[in-house]
Amino acid sequence: MRTETFGATGVTLPVIGQGTASLLGSPRQAAVAALRAGIDAGSTHVDTAEIYGKGGVEELVGEAIAGRRGEVFLASKVHPRNADHGGVVRACEASLRRLHTDHLDLYLLHWPGPHPLAETFAGFEELVAAGKIRAWGVSNFDEVKLGEAVAVAGEGRIACDQVLYHLEERAVEHAVAPFCREHGIALVGYSPFGSGHFPAPGSGGGAALARIARRHGLTPRQVALAFLVREGGSFVIPRSGDPEHARDNAAAGDLELSAEERSEIDVAFPRGLRRPGVPLLSFAVSP
Repeated sequence: MRTETFGATGVTLPVIGQGTASLLGSPRQAAVAALRAGIDAGSTHVDTAEIYGKGGVEELVGEAIAGRRGEVFLASKVHPRNADHGGVVRACEASLRRLHTDHLDLYLLHWPGPHPLAETFAGFEELVAAGKIRAWGVSNFDEVKLGEAVAVAGEGRIACDQVLYHLEERAVEHAVAPFCREHGIALVGYSPFGSGHFPAPGSGGGAALARIARRHGLTPRQVALAFLVREGGSFVIPRSGDPEHARDNAAAGDLELSAEERSEIDVAFPRGLRRPGVPLLSFAVSP
């Protein structure tokens, strides 16, 4: 699988990782097997959060990576209400217990919240100094909030911005992605299949994906993933509760689309007009 340097961390990661939101909706044994199959196939970046299943997903991830911690780049996220200085530290320690590990490779603020960024980032830096996290970043930040974050943290401290990104939701390409490239921040796209609304084969966009997929002997979903990581420094974290699908997702990291194919997809799924903020899924405004 193709790899890219993950922002300013200097760590090289596969462009296709694994998300875990709503993973408890799959049978537990299948979900654990899917995560392990994805790791076997090279999708070693595994992302979770304390909010997923009220900590239950972190426990599931801990089960899946048991005995394989050294193979995994493990990320989790703190809920904004817990993101004052002391709260960040306590939330991280609780996540570590659920994940059965002594450190995270990456820890994110799940979305902008009520606490000053200086407090949140001070908590992150305390965790770095204690060896409990290796790097930290943000999620669901638009270019304005990213600018504020860089002003507080300084250049080279924010590892990534994790944002909603799929073919029918390309708003981040207008300003967020360019900001990230300019400041050495990795862009990580979550829900790359549109959260259950992947283009139907008979639709205009779906037909374009199907045509390209047939040329490569792959699936439309694999083509979509390859398009989303076409720019350097971009990553995606599709979720799967099925081992075969997890392997298919990982295989998309080997697909190099031609300029003509990229253009075909660009026409079928236009970016649309620039608008303020970043799109959010419903969980991102949960209490």
